Amino acid sequence: MKHLHSTLAVILLLALVISIVITAINYFKSKPYNRKIALIGFISAHLQLLVGLILYFTSPLGLQSFSGANMSNSGARFYFLEHPLMMLIGIIIITIGYSKAKKAPADYAANKIVFITYTVALIVILSRIPWSTWSLLN
Repeated sequence: MKHLHSTLAVILLLALVISIVITAINYFKSKPYNRKIALIGFISAHLQLLVGLILYFTSPLGLQSFSGANMSNSGARFYFLEHPLMMLIGIIIITIGYSKAKKAPADYAANKIVFITYTVALIVILSRIPWSTWSLLN
């Protein structure tokens, strides 16, 4: 399950970058809003959330290690609190951005909303990825 979560993380990061780049081009060149591009990032984020929640509730690094004693252990705290919380915040930002863009009155506004919210979400997500555990980087 951990390998699936790591693989989906790479897919999510690529999907977000692609969504941000294409939406930025559409925004700055006043092109129509492409909801399918934003949907790629949205679906990738929610798929990753589902796998992450399963892993969180079944892994010894997740909910099982949630204790007051582990709050002073930065490694344990990262896995049971910081990483899941920041990922959840990032996915909430993506969800809000996608939903607001669907209701936007004009393509320009929809592109702006997706561009800003997906970029903020990407920054939040990148801030709490456990880079040292990725086998791609080792």
